[in-house]
Amino acid sequence: MESLTIIILAFIVAIVILVFVHEYGHYWVARRNGVRVEVFAVGFGPEIKGWTDKNDTRWKICAFPLGGYVKMFGEGDTHVEEDGTEREMTPEEKAVSFHNKRLGQRAAIVFAGPAVNYIFAAIVFAIFFATAGVPQPFEGPPPSIVGGVIPGSAAAEAGFRTDDKIIEINGKKVTLFSEIFDAVRASPSKPMAIRVERGGQIINLTAIPEAITAKDDQGNTVEVGRLGVGAGGNRYERQDPLTSAWMGVQQTVFMTGRILEFVGGLVVGEQSAKDLGGPLRIAQISGHAAQNGWRDFVWLLAVLSVNLGLINLFPIPMLDGGHLAFYAVEAVRGRPLGPRAQEYGFRFGLVLVLCLFLFVTWNDLVQLKFFEFITGLFT
Repeated sequence: MESLTIIILAFIVAIVILVFVHEYGHYWVARRNGVRVEVFAVGFGPEIKGWTDKNDTRWKICAFPLGGYVKMFGEGDTHVEEDGTEREMTPEEKAVSFHNKRLGQRAAIVFAGPAVNYIFAAIVFAIFFATAGVPQPFEGPPPSIVGGVIPGSAAAEAGFRTDDKIIEINGKKVTLFSEIFDAVRASPSKPMAIRVERGGQIINLTAIPEAITAKDDQGNTVEVGRLGVGAGGNRYERQDPLTSAWMGVQQTVFMTGRILEFVGGLVVGEQSAKDLGGPLRIAQISGHAAQNGWRDFVWLLAVLSVNLGLINLFPIPMLDGGHLAFYAVEAVRGRPLGPRAQEYGFRFGLVLVLCLFLFVTWNDLVQLKFFEFITGLFT
């Protein structure tokens, strides 16, 4: 129960932070361009807590923290009253209407959300390098310390955490990570009794390494075990502010490249669509990161911020990139696309986004063995 609580809380905290950052980008640039913002919402559904500021913007926290939005005044040439009737905007209303701003201003407002996600990621990476530091190469063989746990792996299911020191496997003492690697590799699908030292306490864990196929030294295909942990015990070296800032930018660019490589691999068939994750997978990863310590959680926030910023730039109607694509067409044509074309575009985008959401949720349920759990209840 404690683990589930941590997963839920970590997921909510991560989503709220990232959504706020993204929407604040839209809000800040909109206000700088004289657009009246009617609502700034974190979450969807009924309002839990809210207040109205001096600019008549309603800030509110809603019941379902799975997104958010900024509602700007003036989405067309007319204004809809509370009773549903439409009327022409007054000159004063047109001056603060999003629809009546110049093309460049509208594009800047839309682009600001993903842009601030990137800025936030670079800042978080920089803070990480300045406070936690950068891992330095091992001086000698890596010790038997867990440096990271892959979510959903055999190690995660067994309860391993970052910085656990493995001291014994099946009654045999270990001091080097290579000894862990050899023992796990030789035990595919076999239960292993593992003793770890965590915070001065000795904890007994049982892990069943996942059976995978690999090549041996002679090039033969063999079945080996995989636990899902990385070597730890690194020495971290803090960086000065300027170096940290530059490394934060580099890491953000690097992460963007990795994501684009993955998407490209999906397109050409080199990557499996089963690797795509959705909200449930993010919740699981957030929970494991929070349990592993603040360093993992902060790093995850930056990585997710890069993902959110880049995905929103994809030219899909309903996303920021789709709006920017429409603005690009408007810039070329000298006038916007017709209402009918935009409506069909947004309908297509909505269907595409919903299908993708359902697909990744299905992947999450399979990855988390949800269907096996349900089947087990009736057998």
